[in-house]
Amino acid sequence: MNARTHALDSVVFGVDIQSGDIRGDAPSYALVILDDGSVTRDVVSYRKLLRLIDSTEPALIGTDNAYELAEDKGALVQLLRSLPSSTKLVQVTGAERPEPLSRVASRHGVPYDKKPMREAEAAARLAAMGVGHEVAAFTNTTTVKVSRGRSTGKGGWSQDRYTRRIHGNVRKRAREVESKLDDASLAYEMDVTEKYGGYSNAVFTVEATPDELPVSANRSGDTRIEIERECLDGIEYRPLVQRRDRVIVGIDPGTTTGVAIVSLDGRVLETYSSRTADTAAVTEWIIEHGRPVIVAADVYPMPETVEKFRRSFDAAGWNPNSDIPVDEKLHRTREESYENDHERDAMAAALYAFDDHAEQFDRITDKTPPAFDREEVIAKVVAGEHSVETALNALSDDDDTTEEDTSQPEPKRTPEQKRIAALEQQVDRLSGHVETLKAKLDERDETIESYKEQLTEAKRKERREARERREVTRLKREIDRLERERDDAETRADELDAKLERLKRLWKLDHSDFSDIAEGRNLVSVKIIEQFTKGAIADAEEAYGLATGDVIYLRDASGAGRSTAQRLVDVDPRIVLRDGGLSDIASELLFEADIPVAPAEEVTIQEVDELAVAREDEIQAAIAGWQERAAEREREKSANMVDQIISEHRADGRSG
Repeated sequence: MNARTHALDSVVFGVDIQSGDIRGDAPSYALVILDDGSVTRDVVSYRKLLRLIDSTEPALIGTDNAYELAEDKGALVQLLRSLPSSTKLVQVTGAERPEPLSRVASRHGVPYDKKPMREAEAAARLAAMGVGHEVAAFTNTTTVKVSRGRSTGKGGWSQDRYTRRIHGNVRKRAREVESKLDDASLAYEMDVTEKYGGYSNAVFTVEATPDELPVSANRSGDTRIEIERECLDGIEYRPLVQRRDRVIVGIDPGTTTGVAIVSLDGRVLETYSSRTADTAAVTEWIIEHGRPVIVAADVYPMPETVEKFRRSFDAAGWNPNSDIPVDEKLHRTREESYENDHERDAMAAALYAFDDHAEQFDRITDKTPPAFDREEVIAKVVAGEHSVETALNALSDDDDTTEEDTSQPEPKRTPEQKRIAALEQQVDRLSGHVETLKAKLDERDETIESYKEQLTEAKRKERREARERREVTRLKREIDRLERERDDAETRADELDAKLERLKRLWKLDHSDFSDIAEGRNLVSVKIIEQFTKGAIADAEEAYGLATGDVIYLRDASGAGRSTAQRLVDVDPRIVLRDGGLSDIASELLFEADIPVAPAEEVTIQEVDELAVAREDEIQAAIAGWQERAAEREREKSANMVDQIISEHRADGRSG
């Protein structure tokens, strides 16, 4: 069957290079647009041509050479990828070895001239007539990928929740796409990658082009959808008009013309009716849908209009002995669909013509060897009035040794004898047809019963699967809940493990299990802060906690400001041992808070793993030393204050 788009129903572009070269700079193109009978001509740049194709979405783009639009195969694939999915690029001069455009145009009666604009117009008209090959790089299979729209990143418990949410949204979006594809009755395969909390991606391989899909590429929040057509292994050239089957055509002429196409096995293929189409348009529609073997009418004698169609196709004619009654037409077409009475009458004519020739078709089929095309043999016997043997000889591949038909001509019969023989054949055919219909009716009843049983079984299966789906959904929800509880428990266990480690460290410090160190001596734990900074204080707090009365060792006491010193004052340690000098502001704040500060060298500090201990008597001695220094500092401060008061008093006396 021919599936090409009619030039009157769609836009067709014809393109030929006007100047320059696609491999050079800024080529220009002669462009001819055929749209509903109108012709538009223009000279455009390559970019403007692509914009026009994208905005107009023509059904066909005709050219004499596809490589006038692309410099190589890779560029041609990219061009085909950028075309709307409903647009076909057609090389009207053939496939890999194209003919000259002048020869193709002459063969099909299309005006031709060497000028680029006339070549572009010839290419457009040839493409509209179904001449040439489609240049294809993609199949009709499209991949739809639903995936994460954000990176899950790294992190702890909150990051786990974030990751689970993203994967859950991907799964939800994938199910929405799956539902839309099911609603559109599209065939597809689904491949899912499951991850923590849902899907990391879901890939649908759909038997459809992108414009047939109920979804589009987009990115929204946690998810994104990507759509890509499946590529062929290389560039393919497909005939624009496929082989058309031999058919029976029924025609009902009049103000509204009705046409029906029936296959040689009695199936109704297409129907058509129009009040405005002329003979040429009807002829073109018939050509698109098949090659007529028989042209039939539903009245006697055959109308002149139908006879013209028969002669134009060089087909056999058929009409009834008298006009077919309406009730018989209704009965013969009761199982078919049609839009109006004209299509019904044309369909009835074609079906009755098939009934009249069915046995002849069967006899021809029985005599036709498998190596020959059954339809071509039928066409030569019925329309060409050949015998089967002559038809087979005409279709034989051996053109040099065609056998002659040796059958003797039949004696000439009178019109009455021909009429009687025809009626006898018709009675035999009708009797056989009645028996065939009875057998088909019995077979149909059996088929209906079989379908009823299948429907009942399918309903039972659907109910069972629905119950299973509900149970699976419930179990998945239960699994998600248990996974959340497990994650919460693991997080809590980690927190308790960390707390237990801190408690173990403190227990070590408070118990005399260090026989290699203690040897009966009274020890006290020392908590080390690497630097006198807020970050180092926070790290020590996180590692083993800081509490009032602790002995703190500042491994590097330099550089602290007021806020850092105040942070240490808030801890209220028993004593601060230091390496390096304190800043003035830190020293003053600790002194005012009555927190002893002593050089670390005054105390013997021994580190055990990540902990440290010191002798209690040395700590007490360091505190006593600081107290003496503090008392001396207070005395000096008081003396300085008295000296200042006396100086100020004397200054006031001299001034008086």
